[in-house]
Amino acid sequence: MTTTIPEASHGVPPARVLVIDDEAQIRRFLEISLRAQGYRVSQAATGQAGLEALVGEGADLVILDIGLPDMEGHEVLGELRQWSQVPVIMLTVRASETEKVRALDAGANDYVTKPFGTQELMARVRALLRSRTVSSEGVLPQFDDGHLHIDLVRREVHLDGAPVALTRKEYALLSLLLRNAGRVVTQPQILQEIWGPTHQHDTHYLRILVGKLRHKLGDSALDSRYLFTEPGVGLRFKG
Repeated sequence: MTTTIPEASHGVPPARVLVIDDEAQIRRFLEISLRAQGYRVSQAATGQAGLEALVGEGADLVILDIGLPDMEGHEVLGELRQWSQVPVIMLTVRASETEKVRALDAGANDYVTKPFGTQELMARVRALLRSRTVSSEGVLPQFDDGHLHIDLVRREVHLDGAPVALTRKEYALLSLLLRNAGRVVTQPQILQEIWGPTHQHDTHYLRILVGKLRHKLGDSALDSRYLFTEPGVGLRFKG
């Protein structure tokens, strides 16, 4: 369900907030509260529906419940962080410090525990949207040179028209490099994003992963077309 209100003055549309929560009462309550503040609101009851809504409609901020019926909120956050830096407020009944740290380390911008005060939540929303600008941020890059086609929206990779089956980590690496096309992504950056902070020195993991990805893309370390190695520094996708 999506509710739209008229555009704000000066031609700048009001911010859109996507609420992903399986409790209909919470979604309705948040929609009323957010609309009262002048925001546009989109709703989703599952993690997958939320990701599809974010891709299809976009959002300036996401309020994400951790306990969803089809996938954990942490999984949803991990998926969207592969291609979007939209601000995310995690909403949950889990109040432990461990849960908060886990959410923030996974890329959440803020964390609110149920039950919550409306004024406090709205203040947190305003704080995250304060630096909002109208730009192309969040638009997913695509690549197509007639040989290799990568669509990060649909999570599809094709080589000469045939689908390429990538593992989760292979796709994460390709997505990271494509989002930074033409720029070198350092080994520590890659290791932290794909394996976590405890593996920043495990460069052999990365060598193996790069070799497998190159093989599937028909690339070669000796004659690179897509993945270029900067010795001792990191990797770069063709810019």
